[in-house]
Amino acid sequence: MERTSIIEMSINKQILLELYDKIFEAFGPRRWWPAESRFEVIVGAILTQNTAWRNVEKSIAQLKAKNVLSPESIYNMPVKELAALIRPAGYYNLKAERLKSFMRFLYNGYGGNLNRLLGTEMAALRKELLTVKGVGPETADSIILYAAEKPSFVVDTYTNRVLYRHHLVPDDASYDMVRDFFMDRLPRKTALYNEYHALLVYTGKTFCSKTKPKCLQCPLQGLNQ
Repeated sequence: MERTSIIEMSINKQILLELYDKIFEAFGPRRWWPAESRFEVIVGAILTQNTAWRNVEKSIAQLKAKNVLSPESIYNMPVKELAALIRPAGYYNLKAERLKSFMRFLYNGYGGNLNRLLGTEMAALRKELLTVKGVGPETADSIILYAAEKPSFVVDTYTNRVLYRHHLVPDDASYDMVRDFFMDRLPRKTALYNEYHALLVYTGKTFCSKTKPKCLQCPLQGLNQ
């Protein structure tokens, strides 16, 4: 298949459903995003930028140990104190500033009411989240999908790599092109998007590494050939 633009590809939803079925059958439900609250999801979405999830878990554990994993606590906390607590997540000074930026956005725009923010209509919510310093498309969609529980597909490095290697998207596809690729072809269901994204991440981590992919062992071997 020629790797041109997504618009020029005549791919229907069947291949995306086949891809989903194969990895779901191989791995089962991933039960992602692991969190005890919607606010914890948001904090995790910001902290996980450019780091492994195990480091995020350490930072969240420290916030919980100090009993400060709440909008009010993080809003009122000095940025240096916050940075020290989230140090395991890496880039802790930068991420502390990003968490504080989100908290200012939440308090200035919604009076600190997280339910009010997450109850905003999806397109408007995404537009607003993208105005927050340090919140890019992947972080915004993670918040929308996993915290607000609205069907906005999350795209990450693993998603791009798996799709590109099976000739479903070009290597230069933009974030929004890949997001639309899914959303234009699949039912807009939160549970489906949740599981699909989690399964793609697991597939990418397990088989579709950047330098040494394990194609012969991958459950997607032969897809779209």
